[in-house]
Amino acid sequence: MSTLPDMATKSTDELWRDYKIRGSKSARDELITRYAPLVKYVAGRVAINLPKSVDEGDLIGYGTLGLIDAIERFDPARGVKFETYAIARIRGSMIDGLRAMDWVPVSVRHRNRQIETAIKNLENRLGRSATDQEIADELGITIEEYNERIQDLAGSAILSLEDVWGNTEDGDSPTRMAEVRDERALDPLDEAEWASRREALAQCITQLPERERLVITLYYFEGLTVKEIAYILNVSPSRVSQLHTKAVLRMRGALAR
Repeated sequence: MSTLPDMATKSTDELWRDYKIRGSKSARDELITRYAPLVKYVAGRVAINLPKSVDEGDLIGYGTLGLIDAIERFDPARGVKFETYAIARIRGSMIDGLRAMDWVPVSVRHRNRQIETAIKNLENRLGRSATDQEIADELGITIEEYNERIQDLAGSAILSLEDVWGNTEDGDSPTRMAEVRDERALDPLDEAEWASRREALAQCITQLPERERLVITLYYFEGLTVKEIAYILNVSPSRVSQLHTKAVLRMRGALAR
């Protein structure tokens, strides 16, 4: 008498077939278990700008909901790598959960918009990246006060490179470049739009001050952690967070123009 193979011994492709074709709940549960490390990975990257008061367990809980949603919606026949699709939805779920908690003080949100607007207006006039002193002057504050505000944002604001496509006039609105499109789509308008976005993003990165550009490149494109970047730059992890925050604010302003 033959027995069905245990789910844990099946290949991932077999599990996808069992779940998507046969509707196997046990296959779905095993897929969640196998891809669970993605949630912890994304939680570590989302936490770059979160204060210690935010529990990592909350992030993992929100992210797990995103993983489940990704598994339910994913279509293996489209040829898109699941990890790429899932990471976007996991992160989006975490951000939605954090925003629902509304833990960011109103004063911090207001300062975020002030700095972003100042950078946008200043760099529009200058036609180049503004220095910290120039931004402080635009805000009518001292360089010390400006650095303090950046430190507050680095410790409180949810800022990420993925958020630069959001509505920059509303700093509170959920913005996710993470709504993953069908990589096999042939719509010329869709392709042209994303090509334009990639070009604009690349242009923004090249115009960043050197250290900010290095942080963005190492973090998002090389996959280094904050601690690893801090070691390379010979600065503290908090300084890396500040550089990351400045870069994202600067890029949001540039793309708004």
